[in-house]
Amino acid sequence: MKKLSLDLYVTGTDTGIGKTFVTCTLLRQAAEAGQRLVGMKPVASGCIETGGGWRSEDALALQQADGLEVPYALRNPYALPLPAAPEIAAAEVGVDIALAPLQHAHARLRAGHEGVLVEGVGGWAAPLSRTLEQADLVRALDIPVLMVVGLRLGCVHQARVTQRAIVADGCRFAGWIANPVEPAMLRQAENMAILSRVLGAPPLQIMPWQA
Repeated sequence: MKKLSLDLYVTGTDTGIGKTFVTCTLLRQAAEAGQRLVGMKPVASGCIETGGGWRSEDALALQQADGLEVPYALRNPYALPLPAAPEIAAAEVGVDIALAPLQHAHARLRAGHEGVLVEGVGGWAAPLSRTLEQADLVRALDIPVLMVVGLRLGCVHQARVTQRAIVADGCRFAGWIANPVEPAMLRQAENMAILSRVLGAPPLQIMPWQA
């Protein structure tokens, strides 16, 4: 497997295709290799209320995976209760998602660790707010983008469209990881071959199937 950058923005071809699963796996692999990488979920909706405030299940999974004690507010600056698109969830509680707090939190995390794995929201083209795109955040952080491809019917189209959008948005494409979200997918090997051809390289990693 090609060595990955220590700083990545993890996006996906759609929502629910395993970005958290992949990011957690990469964090555990880094820890096993003796690298101090920290996971970050800049914006999360559908958070749960705890004694310490609103918490994202995704951000908590990243925390468990990297095993590092960092202030939760740095790991997940915007924790929104409503399980909806970030723009809608933020409006529900009167919050404006802005770039500066995200940059500040990332810089604080990066200063104390070898790298930061940043998990995005939904698919690449899902906006963070009315005026802020995920591409804006990636360009501001100046980190490459890793694409998680959920292996299922239609994945070739979704992967090609997402890769083209990442490049068109002026961001660096770091490669892709295959995640078999549908284990009974017909002709998976043939689809993987097509993906490798049209995306210009084989996957950096193939995840094991997980229910």
